[in-house]
Amino acid sequence: MPLLERTRVEVYLPDLPNSEYQNLLQSFQEELTYAFGGSSVLRGLEGSYLSASGHWIPDTVSLLYSDAPVALSTDFAIVAAYVRELRNAAMEALSEETVLVSVEQVYHAV
Repeated sequence: MPLLERTRVEVYLPDLPNSEYQNLLQSFQEELTYAFGGSSVLRGLEGSYLSASGHWIPDTVSLLYSDAPVALSTDFAIVAAYVRELRNAAMEALSEETVLVSVEQVYHAV
């Protein structure tokens, strides 16, 4: 069974009831769905982070992810530019210290 290399794009956003957070999550879900053919959301994940001032902050996040039909090993610059734009959009829309956008190489059985 052959394997196809894909790039998983993950966006971790604070899971807050405020409209700015919910609107951004919906916008990103639509973006990833149209860009890559689908997306998934996991809500209510518990986590924590260190604030810029060094304080431990408990946090609840939503994880939005999608598998892009590009190979990270050959299309790194394209993927990096795309996730940089996602992160910049998130930072403009929210008053957060940081928003995590992550990518990883995955393989799909075809």
